[in-house]
Amino acid sequence: MINLLKLKKYFARYKKKLFLGIIFIILSNAGSVYIPLVVKNAINAIDTTTTSQQLIYYALIIIGAALFAGIFRFLIRETIIVVSREIEYDLRFDFWDHIQKLPLRYFQNNSTGNIMAHATNDITAVRSFIGPSVMYSVDTSIRLIMVLAIMISLNPLLTLYSLIPLPFLSILVYKIGKQIHEKFTLIQEKFSVLTTKAQENFSGIRVIKSYVREENEIKEFKEHSLDYLNKNMDMVKYQAWLQPVLSLISMSTILIIWIGGIKVIHGTMNLGDIAAFIIYLGILTWPVIAFGWVVNMVQQAEASMKRLNKIFAEPYEINDSENTDNSISELKGKIEFKNVSFQYNENLPPVLKNIDLTIPQGSTVAIMAYTGEGKTSLINLIPRLYDCTEGEVLIDGRNVKEIPLNVLRTNIGLVQQESFLFSDTILNNISYGLREVSKERVLEVSKIAAFDKDVETFPKGYDTIMGERGITLSGGQKQRASLSRALAINPRILILDDSFSAVDTNTEEEILKNLKLFMKNRTSIIISHRISTVKDADKILVLSDGRIAEEGTHDKLVSLGGIYADLHYKQLLEKELEELN
Repeated sequence: MINLLKLKKYFARYKKKLFLGIIFIILSNAGSVYIPLVVKNAINAIDTTTTSQQLIYYALIIIGAALFAGIFRFLIRETIIVVSREIEYDLRFDFWDHIQKLPLRYFQNNSTGNIMAHATNDITAVRSFIGPSVMYSVDTSIRLIMVLAIMISLNPLLTLYSLIPLPFLSILVYKIGKQIHEKFTLIQEKFSVLTTKAQENFSGIRVIKSYVREENEIKEFKEHSLDYLNKNMDMVKYQAWLQPVLSLISMSTILIIWIGGIKVIHGTMNLGDIAAFIIYLGILTWPVIAFGWVVNMVQQAEASMKRLNKIFAEPYEINDSENTDNSISELKGKIEFKNVSFQYNENLPPVLKNIDLTIPQGSTVAIMAYTGEGKTSLINLIPRLYDCTEGEVLIDGRNVKEIPLNVLRTNIGLVQQESFLFSDTILNNISYGLREVSKERVLEVSKIAAFDKDVETFPKGYDTIMGERGITLSGGQKQRASLSRALAINPRILILDDSFSAVDTNTEEEILKNLKLFMKNRTSIIISHRISTVKDADKILVLSDGRIAEEGTHDKLVSLGGIYADLHYKQLLEKELEELN
């Protein structure tokens, strides 16, 4: 139950409703446990002398007590079960809020399917504990206390005999519950694997079809599903034992009939008392069965909450702190790297080593390198998608860690290598970074990104809904839509991470020409493999082995005869070969 104790803050929010629910449980049970006493009096009256009017009187009392108990039983669900749904909402929101604030490092180390499993199955299992488990636990405890108190008042010795099977029952239920907890943990872990597999298949359906791997994916999914089924069946076997074990409560009924019957024969006990005892044991049967059900749900919820707590324990790493200067509301765009080194994990080699770099406000800097030399890692440090391991990154002379995260990122337009678009309209995708959707702004930036003419050919123009991840667009169209989205926020710093790789050279030239006007007095950083994209930059940096190996203008770097010159001559050769073909 240690992991479930984390839920106490949620229970505290709704303590008034929960308190009312407990009052309703007491009142409902009071009505229920009163009925056997009426039955006892009725049977004892029949055994002596009674009239039909008296029997009608007893019947009406029983009906009234049942209605009284039923009304409050309804109110129990209107309080405790409703609270469970409200806590489920709060827990899901807190989970989502926490996930949104986790660093990129977390998402690189955890699959999307695994996170989705936490957000669905695990939270649902916890809700079952919050609602039915709590309700039946309190209900069972109160009913047990009331019933035992009345039974003891009727005949303490007979009550003692009726409780003999219960200790053995508790031990068996505990052992079965422990096995259910272990099995359910394995089930949830397998469900994460299954969800991950499904998510990857849906996202990568074009790759699957391109390589004719449908049958292979079906086979693998079937194997995962079968394993998931087998793990569920393992747990079901233990769950199946709960009901027979709980039926041991019937042993108490046998003892009451046997011992109580002897007492009635000897005249030391009334027949009505025996009837009341049997009815009270019947009332206790459901709490005992509910107890087994509760044990089952608690074990499942404990396993799920343990998985959720593991995520809640993940540190944000990148967020505002006590050193944040909230007086900063805008940026101008001067960027500095001072002796910056960076590595993704402690056990991995550094990606960047001792980078010293100054990018003046309003200038355009290009970054080139062979694949895997740290270009993307370098620009990711500017909006703090990662924090540098050593050194510091400054904007306008202030460490980026001192700038409010919201201010920092709203002043930076980042177009990443992989263009991600939401399954929504083109208008909403481009307006994503704006507080309010502005058609005029969207039209303006689409023209700069040379995307407007393409949109005009779509059936509903900017109201056209794109498929998941923009699947209905070509690679070049997705890149230009992503560029439009970055320009729409009117950034002081624009970072283009190989954002023209799928765009033809003529369109690229048009975009660069438009950007030159748009980014006047703003800072631009362009990463590209094409010399044609970077040759007009104010400064070109060449990275090698995580360091700045070369820097200068296009002409200067070509004359050096180094890495940049090698890339330049290779691309010239490729262009000549294309023209010959």
